[in-house]
Amino acid sequence: MKTDRRTFVKTTAIAGAAFSILPASVLFGQDKAPKVRLGFIGVGLRGQNHLDLALRRNDVEVVALCDIQQRMMDMSLNLVQKAGKPKPQVILDGPHGYRKMLENKNIDAVIISTPWEWHTVQCLDAMNAKKYVGCEVITGTTIEECWELVQTSERTGMPLMMLENVCYRRDVMAVLNMVRQNIFGELVHLQGGYQHDLREVKFNDGVKPYGGGVEFGEKGFSEAQWRTEHSVHRNGDLYPTHGIGPIAMMININRGNRFTELVSYSSKARGLHDYIVKTAGENHPNAKINFKLGDVVTTMIKCANEETILLQHDTNLPRPYSIGFRVQGTNGLWMDVNKSIYIEGMSKQAHRWEDAQPWLDKYDHPLWKKYANDAAGAGHGGMDWFVLNAFIESIKRKTPPPMDVYDAVAWSAITPLSETSIRLGGETLAFPDFTKGQWMHRKNTFARDDSY
Repeated sequence: MKTDRRTFVKTTAIAGAAFSILPASVLFGQDKAPKVRLGFIGVGLRGQNHLDLALRRNDVEVVALCDIQQRMMDMSLNLVQKAGKPKPQVILDGPHGYRKMLENKNIDAVIISTPWEWHTVQCLDAMNAKKYVGCEVITGTTIEECWELVQTSERTGMPLMMLENVCYRRDVMAVLNMVRQNIFGELVHLQGGYQHDLREVKFNDGVKPYGGGVEFGEKGFSEAQWRTEHSVHRNGDLYPTHGIGPIAMMININRGNRFTELVSYSSKARGLHDYIVKTAGENHPNAKINFKLGDVVTTMIKCANEETILLQHDTNLPRPYSIGFRVQGTNGLWMDVNKSIYIEGMSKQAHRWEDAQPWLDKYDHPLWKKYANDAAGAGHGGMDWFVLNAFIESIKRKTPPPMDVYDAVAWSAITPLSETSIRLGGETLAFPDFTKGQWMHRKNTFARDDSY
């Protein structure tokens, strides 16, 4: 559904202001449940990660599970049984079965871990049903969807938190701590992205435990059932949030700063075809597919405070994993690829890299110092625990989540804007201000409260 911009601003300005200034007790109600009662929309492999962590908590009750596949539901119910928790409501009623879950008045919040194209409608339905929403990345695939998410959150007063876990990565949070202590001086340029060989994820027949084969779509398993189709039909930065989320928090995006312009370019598309030929031969039917997604998509973003950001999406070629972070200011820089740092006047030798780990240890973020033991064993080096904990704590305290709807849509909007820029031959596009000017007055509270 497309929203007329002029009508949208007129009808939501008052709601937006109210969302910003009303006390939490008015926004989120007065009822205090002894436990946060969760429903899960999508319990595939990623949904099961969240479910497993939720089942370990004493302040969470898993009320309902919804999926479209019996296999994934059985795996999830096995997790519940092993945790010794009561069997939740089970919903296996097709793609729209989640709406039955949303009718359940005993559910406070939902966690959405479904294919990208379902995120917006499920977030909208959940907020309209007065549920807190924690959604896996990304939340909107078009600019119109992003505006509708903002409008609905402001109108209903229900928070939407995108569950971007890299914002809580230990080294990233140490660097955030350094940024806030002015170790790098004034920030000038930042880099990040998603540089991850996903060929065995995009082609996964389910025979091998962690992928393999060249099948996708109906013949694929898990993410290969839906994710690969985006590489067939779309060309842009399809997965920007791991890189942009931490960067945005370091330079106060939506809180005294904002994205103003974006331009993207795409390389040729060769990687997926080459993988099919090498794996299954040039006569395999999938070797005839013309993949649209360029192997390396490069995006540049300009900010209101004049920082520049470089993002790269690189998932179809052989390479080790890296987000490719670079945080650079007037005093020096940190880079995660070479795990190095240089701070002028403080590093041991002028113009020489040094090992970043002693610096990261020294500036370890208070959250990690306090909760490292709780996060031990959680997915992605423990950061999965932190992002779920932040969501749960915001519900318990009836406060806005540390990453809110404005963050969710600003980070997600990079994808459709990059697609448009590439389609127009590298045209520079204006970036929407989803806060409607509120960015000039909002404060950055992310990870400042040592409890989440």
